[in-house]
Amino acid sequence: MSDDAEMHGLWVVIPAFNEASVVSRVVTDVRRRYRNVVVVDDGSSDPTGQEALAAGAIVLRHPINLGQGAALQTGIAFALDQGAEHIVTFDADGQHGVDDVCALESTQLRTGAAVVLGSRFLGRSINMPLKKTLLLKAAVLFTRLTTGMRITDAHNGLRLLTRYAAGRIHLRQNRMAHASEILGQICRAKLSYAEAPVTISYTEYSLAKGQGVSNSFNILMELLVGRLAR
Repeated sequence: MSDDAEMHGLWVVIPAFNEASVVSRVVTDVRRRYRNVVVVDDGSSDPTGQEALAAGAIVLRHPINLGQGAALQTGIAFALDQGAEHIVTFDADGQHGVDDVCALESTQLRTGAAVVLGSRFLGRSINMPLKKTLLLKAAVLFTRLTTGMRITDAHNGLRLLTRYAAGRIHLRQNRMAHASEILGQICRAKLSYAEAPVTISYTEYSLAKGQGVSNSFNILMELLVGRLAR
């Protein structure tokens, strides 16, 4: 495990609504390098929580499924309470690699940015379907038009927040629209940001669990309702 990560108070937050065996493998990989790992079991009906705990994570549990945004907010709040100086959000479906956490860290140290966003378009993606590519490119265009942020990847779950930034992120979109909501809050809070090249590996499992094109309209409606509610 990384002594440097502990020295800097880095916590990895994993929202878990995937199969227990997949979550267990993800936690095991992350724990080889980072000691402070918190998994938010988002109302799973299988032994996700038990397997994550056995793999070495701290496990928080939602009694019912609230969605990835809510799970992230729970995990971020917990990490802040534990004194985290840096918080990395990390998906539980096996798409992310633990080496890319180091890329986020080095980018933050080099730039001093309050937020570092992972980008598969600066790095690479493995087995990404064309429909997924087009959807993600459309999300980048939407983000640039609505926030003015010059980013290349708008819906990447791999990101690093400094303690200062995490304290200014308050997710209200419980489900998948939280990814766009985070970017909007970064913009409104005038947080400095940078992007780091990362690798996203798509598998049959992760694609089945991922966000489909048909649900993009639901994300848009969640965002519009969220803006009207502010």
